[in-house]
Amino acid sequence: MSFLILVRHGKSLWNEENRFTGWTDIDLSNAGIIEAKEAAKKIKKKNIQISMAYSSIFSRAHDTCKIILDELGLSSLQIIKDWRINERHYGNLQGLNKKETSDIYGKEQVFEWRRNYTTKPPLLEESRFINDKSLPIFKEIPKNKFPRGESLKDTLGRVEVFCKEIIYNSLENEKNILISAHGNSIRAMIKLFENIDDESIDKLEVPTGEPIFYKYQSKKLLRN
Repeated sequence: MSFLILVRHGKSLWNEENRFTGWTDIDLSNAGIIEAKEAAKKIKKKNIQISMAYSSIFSRAHDTCKIILDELGLSSLQIIKDWRINERHYGNLQGLNKKETSDIYGKEQVFEWRRNYTTKPPLLEESRFINDKSLPIFKEIPKNKFPRGESLKDTLGRVEVFCKEIIYNSLENEKNILISAHGNSIRAMIKLFENIDDESIDKLEVPTGEPIFYKYQSKKLLRN
């Protein structure tokens, strides 16, 4: 038997400003740092010995993971960054205030961009696309895989590859895994693990800094 712990990063500065973040590298806020420390307390109560740790490439997820490990006395455990568990790419919405965007396009349209399983946001304009994919933080991402905007379905596609290559094999080898990622990449994982249908996934909320525990037994992942 082994365990998987999913944690959406603590609140970021742009979460507090109610802005679309996506693939923008934004730091944790002070509240987010506190949330990460509280997450560590909840994990400690479960008495799960973490043996592997993964985060997305972004500071808010990596720092959440590091704070949790530090609080658990596991500072020496390597955090492996993997771009496949990055947040969904929000295209041209990135950086915009969500309320202001709703005022311009209407609440229904913005809800569809945010929550519909197959709908992509407005795609990143060409100049931003060319600039962004050349940034050092994205150097490990194959150029032909860099998105201009993603639906949740697109996000799930890369998350599923990560799970098949990394998660299931590690759990099968009785490794307890901590993953610090993002609202939409974690929604994608939960959809996979719990077989949530396409129409129902729009209702799933993943709060910041709140650990989600799974037990892996008999080749099945079950909420614990």
